[in-house]
Amino acid sequence: MKPQKKAYLFAFAAIACWSTIGSAFKLSLRYLEPQGLLFISTLVACLVLFTILLVQGKVQLLRSLTVKEVLLSAFMGFLNPFLYYSVLLKAYDLLQAQEAGTLNYIWPLVLVLLSIPMLHQKISFVSIIAIMISFLGIILISTHPETAGHTGAPRIGGVAHTAGVMLALGSAILWALYWIFNVKDQREPVGKLFLNFSFGLLYSFISMAVSGKFHLPPWQGFAGGIYIGLFEMGITFVLWLYALEYSSTTAKVSNLIYLSPFISLIIIHFTIGEMILPSTVVGLMLIVGGIGLQQYLKQ
Repeated sequence: MKPQKKAYLFAFAAIACWSTIGSAFKLSLRYLEPQGLLFISTLVACLVLFTILLVQGKVQLLRSLTVKEVLLSAFMGFLNPFLYYSVLLKAYDLLQAQEAGTLNYIWPLVLVLLSIPMLHQKISFVSIIAIMISFLGIILISTHPETAGHTGAPRIGGVAHTAGVMLALGSAILWALYWIFNVKDQREPVGKLFLNFSFGLLYSFISMAVSGKFHLPPWQGFAGGIYIGLFEMGITFVLWLYALEYSSTTAKVSNLIYLSPFISLIIIHFTIGEMILPSTVVGLMLIVGGIGLQQYLKQ
């Protein structure tokens, strides 16, 4: 099989996995609180990543860590998975899956804005237009104008809804920050991710110990945590790395990621039973359109 075909296979496999995560979050949160779900999924991700290091013969990299690298992972692990997923899972707990997942997807635009002060990059007028287009999408999804006055959507505009929107947008900021720091970290990717997640697991354990929320979850919640640990945090990351490795250019596979939020909406409808609102679809198209325009300007 030609390398580019392998790249597409790995890319589509990763996209298929990521497209199910919104539904997995929402279904799992029916049986577990965000803290418990984060702990189980992070534990599974650590086991998966350590197994990958074993298979690749890279465990010895962990023996040559410097104090600086350990401290860096302590910081990165706090940012992601601990803080990022704590905020994101709480957003899913308060919002519909279609809202939380789509609003979180604005992180590439947040990345552009953060790159101005943190990476000293300049922003063009057309980039500002692209951001404004996506911002219109955020407004649509946050307000759902077609539900105004409808009793079928009681949480739209309520306290829980507003808090959820803020958390979903906050998760996008956290992921963009993590991405910037991660780009600057030139260590071997699987090894540094394992160390980051190990610290994230420690923070999650401490959080649960302080809150006194240790308890044996129902099997549905436990199964959901395993699924998220495997296909959101662990295996899928490796699939995507292989896709990028086999592809002749990064753009040939990276642009495919735009399929994920649309596939996710379909899966959300059939697995959770959410009625996908027109404003969600139009808002998502505006967000993706703005991101696509921004990516086009980089080429």
